[in-house]
Amino acid sequence: MRFALLTGIVAVSGLSQGMLLPLLAMLLDENGISSSVNGAHAAALYIGVLTISPFLERPLRRYGYRALILLGGFIVICSLILFPLFPSLFFWLALRFAVGIGDHMLHFATQTWITDATPPAERGRRLSLYGWAFGLGFTMGPLLASLASVEKALPFYLAALLSFAGWIGVFWLPNEKPKPFERSTSAAGRFISAWKQAWPALLLPFAYGFLEAAVHSIFPLYALREGMNAEQIAFILPCFSFGGIVFQLLLGALSDRFGRRRVIIAALLTGAGCFLAALAVRASAVGLAACLFTAGMFTGSLFSLGIAYMTDLLPKALLPSGNLLCGMLYSLGSVTGPPLAGSVVDLSARAFFLAVSAVLLVPAICLVSRREQETAA
Repeated sequence: MRFALLTGIVAVSGLSQGMLLPLLAMLLDENGISSSVNGAHAAALYIGVLTISPFLERPLRRYGYRALILLGGFIVICSLILFPLFPSLFFWLALRFAVGIGDHMLHFATQTWITDATPPAERGRRLSLYGWAFGLGFTMGPLLASLASVEKALPFYLAALLSFAGWIGVFWLPNEKPKPFERSTSAAGRFISAWKQAWPALLLPFAYGFLEAAVHSIFPLYALREGMNAEQIAFILPCFSFGGIVFQLLLGALSDRFGRRRVIIAALLTGAGCFLAALAVRASAVGLAACLFTAGMFTGSLFSLGIAYMTDLLPKALLPSGNLLCGMLYSLGSVTGPPLAGSVVDLSARAFFLAVSAVLLVPAICLVSRREQETAA
């Protein structure tokens, strides 16, 4: 029951995020806001994640998982309700920042709770299901955003209502706390220790954040420069997300059976190969859709597989620090992906696929060069 409820909360969180991105972009564009300002505005959510991350571990250890989920959910619900009430560029910027803080509280607590409570033999499957739930919600978010054509405030209020329903359910969960750490260990020391023991796994959330943000933000620019129209782009782009949804659970199960490191290396190399293959199909809508779908099948699980691998490598006392680093690195990848990939496209449109392939090959090389470690939990 606990796992089902936590997974449902994450799915609703994904739905809210997937709704906010296109809806706010559309509403700001209608108000005459430039594309550059619109893009910078969207980064406020990830800046909120990076800002709050260093301050979450101690409250989690002191007050428990449930308290942090409730506080994070409350912030998100209040923010969703306030969006249509105060349609202002700067107020929406503050609300986006608040959503980033609340969502990260919620994700950090649920993610750490699941990694702490899941047996090693089921870790890949359960965390893949966790990632699948968020991805499914995120993919359905634009459908909720389309209800703005009926009433602009409707998507915000529906997302708030669904979030409230999940939030109420958290009160029925028993409160638990992570395993305590040694009093002499400082926060910086725990972060450094977590990084030293699990850095190959921690590269994966960064790579996934970079890849996801770059594909959704910069691939349309590549397609336009190759002479494709908006209808073709709208057909191709969702294929990446659908591929991740289709294959995520299977990759998690395979990692439980054949080993996390082997499956992750195979996924990274196959994903990089798919993006390189996209260079050959150029402006073929069907060919690009097939390449992005296949790439999504193998790279759409990188975040959840990275968390599972990180959990394999760390003792339970360091899991909160490791999960915080995962969230921070994912946000850092999401913030740096669009500008770096955009700079590459400015030099050469086709270099876009070389850039995203390189981002996948770096952690693959690091993992190949690292010997397998036994589970530290």
